[in-house]
Amino acid sequence: GVLGSGDFARSLAVRLVCSGFKVVVGSRNPKRKASLFPAAAEVTFQAEAVKKADVIFVAIFREHYSTLCDLADVLVGKILVDVSNNIEINHHKESNAEYLASLFPACTVVKGFNVISAWTLQSGARDGNKQVLICSNNQEAKRTVAEIAQVMGFTPVDMGCMSSACEIENIPLRLLPAWKIPIFLALGLFLCFFTYNLIRQVIHPYIREEKNKLYKIPIEVVNTTLPCVSYVMLSLVYLPGVLAACSQLYYGTKYRRFPDWLDQWLQHRKQIGLLSFFCAALHAVYSLCLPMRRSHRYLLIETAVKQAVEKKMTIWVEEEVWRMEIYISVGIIALGLLSLLAITSLPSIANSLNWREFSFIQ
Repeated sequence: GVLGSGDFARSLAVRLVCSGFKVVVGSRNPKRKASLFPAAAEVTFQAEAVKKADVIFVAIFREHYSTLCDLADVLVGKILVDVSNNIEINHHKESNAEYLASLFPACTVVKGFNVISAWTLQSGARDGNKQVLICSNNQEAKRTVAEIAQVMGFTPVDMGCMSSACEIENIPLRLLPAWKIPIFLALGLFLCFFTYNLIRQVIHPYIREEKNKLYKIPIEVVNTTLPCVSYVMLSLVYLPGVLAACSQLYYGTKYRRFPDWLDQWLQHRKQIGLLSFFCAALHAVYSLCLPMRRSHRYLLIETAVKQAVEKKMTIWVEEEVWRMEIYISVGIIALGLLSLLAITSLPSIANSLNWREFSFIQ
């Protein structure tokens, strides 16, 4: 059974029907909503839907839970699957699932399917998140809902008892929680190195020689800053491992807990490494764009004119040519190696490698 007629309820009904389940949808306006659901799903009034189903997905907002109180007698002994989310993190003192359980103590409430989007339900588990997080105080009810999720093509994950519902409801509302510290770290490093390069390449020549080099700021100063950030970020990926090893050697055990700052640092290594790769890739693109600048063309023409005035046939310097060729070649190889590290840190790739292969690449 599905109570509700919103986007999620419609997608849920479609997926359940495609998975071979007999679906009955409860709506306050069944005649008006019937055309929105697949023909194989029966659309009727909420009371009729509740009578015909043993497992009921409650796909309505928390504010409307109280409207189901008239169905309390019919809901006795049913399994209610709460699929709702909040507008903001910890919006209420208790989770939506716990609130639903308090309204219907004669029912068994299971929290689940809230981390799955309506799009994923429509397209199936092949195109979206496959995990369905489930929690409840009743093991049998959890097993029933987990079996439904498996038949639908998803991977059920048991998150424990109902006290985990609040954490499950907060998951869809978090915006890149593991990336906050690495991003601020990268921005801080970029600001520091950018300021240094700005003083060195723009402000200092202007003060000492009164040369206006503000044109360097958008590309050249940024391009000089990016590899500095990338190198420091890459070193910050491997430094905590060294510190952790030193800590274990100092205390003579690997079972002692690391300090919180080191523990957090170790957990953010993947994100720091990917940001290092991002800065390196940007540096490569910026470097390729250097000859395309109008200022570069002007300087090239100016050099050619000076050469003609001084009647120089060539300004070829063998050492500088070889230095630049090797410099660019090593840079390309370094970017390739960093790309390999970045790709193997992705979960889908890392899961296909055993520990020896992963260690060898590192």
